[in-house]
Amino acid sequence: MVSVIDALVRQGALREGADGWTVPGGLAAMAVGLPESLQHLIEHQLGQVSPQDVQVLEAASVAGVEFSAAAVAAGVTLEALDVEARCAALARHQQFLQARGTAEWPDGTVAARYGFLHAVYQEGVYERVPAGRRVWLHQRIGARQEAGYGAQAREIAAELAVHFERGRDARRAMQYRWQAGRKAVQCSAHREAIAHLTRGLELLQTLPDTPERLLPELALHASLGTPLIATKGWAAPEVATAYRRAQALWEQGGETPQHCWVLYGLCAWHAMRAEWQTARALMERLLTLAQSVHHPTLLMHAHLGLGGILYCLGAFAAVREHVEQGLALYDPQTHNPSVSDAVQDPEAVGHCYAAGALWHLGYPEQARQHLEAALTRAQELAHPFTLAQVFYYATMFALVRREVQVAGERADALITLATAQGFPFQLAGGMLCRGRVLIEQGRQAEGIQQIRQSLAAYRATGAEAGQPYTLAFLARAYGQEGQDDKGQQVLDEALTLVHRTGERCYEAELYRLQGELLLQGGQRPKAQGTEQRVAEAEQSVRQALTVARRQQAKSLELRAAMSLSRLWQQQGKLAEARELLAPVYSWFTEGFDTADLQEAKALLDALA
Repeated sequence: MVSVIDALVRQGALREGADGWTVPGGLAAMAVGLPESLQHLIEHQLGQVSPQDVQVLEAASVAGVEFSAAAVAAGVTLEALDVEARCAALARHQQFLQARGTAEWPDGTVAARYGFLHAVYQEGVYERVPAGRRVWLHQRIGARQEAGYGAQAREIAAELAVHFERGRDARRAMQYRWQAGRKAVQCSAHREAIAHLTRGLELLQTLPDTPERLLPELALHASLGTPLIATKGWAAPEVATAYRRAQALWEQGGETPQHCWVLYGLCAWHAMRAEWQTARALMERLLTLAQSVHHPTLLMHAHLGLGGILYCLGAFAAVREHVEQGLALYDPQTHNPSVSDAVQDPEAVGHCYAAGALWHLGYPEQARQHLEAALTRAQELAHPFTLAQVFYYATMFALVRREVQVAGERADALITLATAQGFPFQLAGGMLCRGRVLIEQGRQAEGIQQIRQSLAAYRATGAEAGQPYTLAFLARAYGQEGQDDKGQQVLDEALTLVHRTGERCYEAELYRLQGELLLQGGQRPKAQGTEQRVAEAEQSVRQALTVARRQQAKSLELRAAMSLSRLWQQQGKLAEARELLAPVYSWFTEGFDTADLQEAKALLDALA
């Protein structure tokens, strides 16, 4: 609009006088003076400047909406100082450009920085540049900026990618698309990263099919896995496609150690689909490779990754060992996600694994300290995906400690963050957590509905891991609603998953809940086969004790011992009940403020 008014003033169709603005020839005459289009207006204004200025503006339009005079100088037949002077004159007269300070490049080049008054000007001038000259200008300006930034060219990778792509240099364009994608990942700009990396793969397909293509394609596919995990979920088919192609290229290229971390991404995909044995085999393979080449970063990822898998398999003592080794290798300067390709911060998530294992092993206070360390680290990093993961673990930890209010607050925080960032997997997990919290609050009907809906959304991401834990809450809610048969059906489903997938971290609790539901049903009015139900309930709880002891899961052993002791208390077997519970309770050295240990102490006092 400003440009149109300026054009009318220059033509005399619009004048400013002492009494204000006038239209000497009338509105009809003013309409005749209007340009037919925006492009005509730009052409008219270009006609008001010298041919050398036009040449500078055309090169500037190729350089971008904002540019350094040094970059423009690479595309014209003028000296850099002359280009700077012409840009300064145009800016002073408010013709096309305005001053934007100074640009200093890593090679020591210092020049004035300018920008077009509006992006429309840049686009309009750019469109009038002949196609061949446009290609040549992109090549020249891209090469000059690349040289000016040298080893730091990655900082302007997105800009260089555009120059070389439009300059028909597919090889360099592909390389800078990859670098721009990695940089976007580190800034948590995941959709932007997908766009860059996908375009990089498209450019790669235009290059000759030679052995030299292998490593760039491997790098692009491997890097693509991280933003796909964030935007589609760990178990999405697209994630598998990226990592499987990367693995095939890695194996084809001789399994070089520097690229074997692609196994980590593929392992995570299998793990989230509850394919635990495949995931474990991949992670153990990665650990062996890392040990053979003494690579600290790979060792860290392998130990922490294996710790996460072993936790789900119920090998809690082994989790503790692997996580300790992994955390000892963590370097905050090189391993945090703001400078690496990691989808989440290894240290923060490692503390979460440690917290889960230590709680099961009977060290609730040490577990709490690890979780606090994870929350502190995630908040310090301000890395959204890491924070979402930690909120998820923190919610589950609060639930196992039976801290319902804390669990509710963290579930809400997770849902808010996942919604804002577009993390479908974490959003489904947060909604599941909210359903569990509702059940713990005694709002069983709401909780059941929430879990049923959220479980469908969770499975829609391709994820299968963690379902036995969720189904345990669902079964208990049905029991509290008096729907014992439905509760038992859900527990049967959960135990079937345990035996099919090998996910055993909550196995003991499932058997204990099975026993509790059987007892609860036998105590209802008009219950049939009460003696048989009691016998089956005792067998289930004994099975829970066996599993917990085999896993060294003292916290779950305590719960099972309490359930069996209460049954024996009802049967008048006070001595046997105390003999079972007392040594388990006495084993604990911390966490006496937790609900489980307080209930165990009260039960022991009653049995005395």
